[in-house]
Amino acid sequence: MEEEMDLRQYWEVLRKHWVIIVVLPLIAALTSGIISFFIIKPVYQASTTLIVGKKALESGQEAIQMLENNVLQANLQLAKTYAAIAQSRTVEQNVINSLNLPMSIGGLDSLISINPVKTTEILEIQVTNINPELAAAIANAMAEEFSKAVIDIKKVDSVSIVDTAVTPVSPVKPNKKLNVLLAFVVGLMAAVGLAFLLEFLDNTIKTSSDVEELLGIPVLGVIPNYQTGKQG
Repeated sequence: MEEEMDLRQYWEVLRKHWVIIVVLPLIAALTSGIISFFIIKPVYQASTTLIVGKKALESGQEAIQMLENNVLQANLQLAKTYAAIAQSRTVEQNVINSLNLPMSIGGLDSLISINPVKTTEILEIQVTNINPELAAAIANAMAEEFSKAVIDIKKVDSVSIVDTAVTPVSPVKPNKKLNVLLAFVVGLMAAVGLAFLLEFLDNTIKTSSDVEELLGIPVLGVIPNYQTGKQG
């Protein structure tokens, strides 16, 4: 019975402050939507993938196959080295020069992410930018300049581009729908918390149980309020 009364009290608190509980989440969602759709610039991502290694030997002999496996393992170990070369100052400066980019090496470096693909000898170059065409151009230029650098530095036979970067159509961020949903949920949680906080700070006497708790004596009776239909 006590638990039932507690639930009723919670419901009364929520019903009493229903305006806050309705309006605050809507304001939060509307604000997030305006920011996501009209203020935050969309960011696009373009990527290219490469394989670094020696040219495959066309032969069915077991010894040559073992040699190829050893080369693959060596290439996997060198993945981090290749990533460092791809994001080196020399490579990035060559990309800036080739595309006439109005940015510093640090600015370009912040747009680039080098990701060795696990269990493979594939290297992925990702570029993010608010300009989708520029993102694709930088990714392809990075692949070209990296190929020259790694062949010169590591003396490998070849660098093969698996996929060239294409102009992205959809932005990777912001996730507008997710932002609005999260803002609504956070606003709802804040509204419920605010409602209970206001109720906690309200020291006025509302029920007969409040009188009993305040005075420490039992209530003998209540006088009906005929105007409101409630007990006073």
